[in-house]
Amino acid sequence: MMIVTLHQIEVSESKEENLERALELLGKSRSDLDVFPEYLMGVSSEGVTREYVHRLAEPLDGPFASALLEKSRKEGKAVVFTMYLLESGKVYNAAILADRGEVKAVYRKVHLFDAFGYKESDIFSPGSEVVVGKLGDLKVGLAVCFDLRFPELFRAMAKRGASIFIVPAAWYRGPYKLDQWRALTVARAHENTCFLIAVNQTGKLFNGHSLIISPLGYMVADLGEEEHSVTLHLPINDLVKAREMVPVLELLRDNVY
Repeated sequence: MMIVTLHQIEVSESKEENLERALELLGKSRSDLDVFPEYLMGVSSEGVTREYVHRLAEPLDGPFASALLEKSRKEGKAVVFTMYLLESGKVYNAAILADRGEVKAVYRKVHLFDAFGYKESDIFSPGSEVVVGKLGDLKVGLAVCFDLRFPELFRAMAKRGASIFIVPAAWYRGPYKLDQWRALTVARAHENTCFLIAVNQTGKLFNGHSLIISPLGYMVADLGEEEHSVTLHLPINDLVKAREMVPVLELLRDNVY
């Protein structure tokens, strides 16, 4: 059994305030794994703009990630957090998986949010790798928000051995967006017989409803719209049941498609 805490929060435009809050939440929870939403470094009063993001961006060994890694080590737990990652003059929308202070995986968002009137590709460089990291005896696949609309990425992670997908998100409010969020998360989990943990921002811009989806395709939890942290037990036995009942990964016919 794995104990997971989902931190559904609305970040401020102050990177320092957001870091301090994340560290405090990490210290308060009693779990094996803590998961934070996308854009954890901050969102400005004008939204997520190029000037703002590039001003906040840091390398992986910068103070933002270093502080979270040290807290993960001190608390003896795993964490998934996001950051505006500066590498070789480029900025990536990145999700980091760490366990007790050790970086296990770094995912740079592959599918940038160029939809619904937004254009993330004006802000970030796209990643180019499928990323699966080891967490204890389990393999964890990382994705970010808009990636949910691309089933190929999740199938690729499942084929690399992932049994849990973790998806930090800042899913914008709008007509039918909550319906799409729920449909896509359930589909990505069940079609690959994997758990899916999707932690979304909430507040004025984003619609909350962070979720845990079982490999059997049902919602283990839906956090609604409130800003809060919720700790849950992940029913790992569902993984074995789902893969015995619906062995889709064994029945794949890659030679056909």
